[in-house]
Amino acid sequence: MTPRVLVDAAAVPADRGALIRYVDGLLAALDRAGADLAVVCQRADAERYGKIAPSARVLPGPPAISSRGTRLVWEQTGIPVLARQVGAQVIHAPFYSIPLHSGLPTVATVHDVTCFTEPEQHNSVRASFFRAATRTAVRGSARVIVPSKATRDELVRVLAADPTRIDVAYHGVDPALFHPPSEAEVKRAAGRLGLHGRPYVAFLGAFEPRKNVPNLVKGFGQAVNDLPSAPALVLASAGGWNDEVDAAVSALPVAVRVIRPGYLAFADLPGFLGGAVVVAFPSRGEGFGLPVLEAMACGAPVLTTHRTSLPEVGGEAVAYTEPDAESISDALKALLESGERRRSLSEAGISRSREFTWDASAEAHMVSYQRAVDQ
Repeated sequence: MTPRVLVDAAAVPADRGALIRYVDGLLAALDRAGADLAVVCQRADAERYGKIAPSARVLPGPPAISSRGTRLVWEQTGIPVLARQVGAQVIHAPFYSIPLHSGLPTVATVHDVTCFTEPEQHNSVRASFFRAATRTAVRGSARVIVPSKATRDELVRVLAADPTRIDVAYHGVDPALFHPPSEAEVKRAAGRLGLHGRPYVAFLGAFEPRKNVPNLVKGFGQAVNDLPSAPALVLASAGGWNDEVDAAVSALPVAVRVIRPGYLAFADLPGFLGGAVVVAFPSRGEGFGLPVLEAMACGAPVLTTHRTSLPEVGGEAVAYTEPDAESISDALKALLESGERRRSLSEAGISRSREFTWDASAEAHMVSYQRAVDQ
């Protein structure tokens, strides 16, 4: 019999970014696998999680936890009470921070260690919080789940974490959300961006410094400036805090077109990613690299870096670059000039993406939950 697990999904942010796709994909797969689940969430998300995991017991938290500070306090008091009420045997904290005195074994997901290895690439306040939360999770959890071997190795190296208490569970990709798009899906996405048939290079992600968007903008400008029919660069992001992106865009030649549509609806992502000439994600470091996997699943030729976990995700199915602008320029230009190379990457990416499923991820999580109970 599998242990009863209380999953704390109350920290889900409104932008539904990559970390949220982790929680959504995992809960749906755990439910399919017959896991005994209770899910704590914010009131606004209760109906949604009821549909994602229909066999789970969904527990809406108080309205006040929509405030981050209040939620962190409630995490220490409310989560343990709910865990006892539902008879949970283990708590899963999927966002670093854990309840310290729950009286139950806790499994914590640590998504990356870049706040230690590259602190300058993070907002200082957020980095300080994540460092403290990560140290506490590594010290206080029965098991730690990480999304890649690279993240496991970094935890051991940076924090001297016990490798025997770390479980690797790769993320998956939802084929209902991310798939090679139809012609209609491509046209719809391009039309909403105002492209109407013009080719484009795509980026999808936050404008955080480690995502390296300013160097992408500079490298793109260098790569296409002399092309007679240059593609546009589309920077799709729900937000971020890097002012250097504005400066890099402003410095481009007038003929180089950059489109910043902001948040894109999930329904538009297959057409957006799969319709791109290249999807560029030249990050300086990732715990996993979900945008790379999702772009591969949509049949996009992907350009990324050979840093941290990204080679574990991309393998030989993506093209690689160093993160500096000159290298990005050279790599992008080579891809733009070779339709055969792009077609080859597209086919390889689709095939490789099928190796990463949420069902496999759920199985690895369930093993970790059982280990936590057995320790």
